Amino acid sequence: MSEIQNPSAPVTAAPDAVPTTKILAISSLTAKATPEAIAQIMPFEAPATVRLHLAGKIDQWFFQTGSNGVVFILNVTTAAEAHELLEKLPLGVAGLMTFELIPLGPLKPLGMLLME
Repeated sequence: MSEIQNPSAPVTAAPDAVPTTKILAISSLTAKATPEAIAQIMPFEAPATVRLHLAGKIDQWFFQTGSNGVVFILNVTTAAEAHELLEKLPLGVAGLMTFELIPLGPLKPLGMLLME
């Protein structure tokens, strides 16, 4: 018979350990991204982005108000995997868009609620 664990026992994970569970990707247009250049690529960019969403890689997507960029929350656990996916999108291949990649994880301060 297994021992019953106390649900209020302290967490045993290292206090600084927070796993990356998502990547926040914030886009920026490059100097090459003229309205004409973007217009030529968009018929290919939109379907490619939808494919990533349907494959479960893009969890959420937003448009930056006051800017011309997009923000994705990706279902990947490394910035390298996010970079690889996003650089294969047509705007990335054409050198018209880059991304700032920010690893996200569980809200670490919530662990203080479990301390005794």
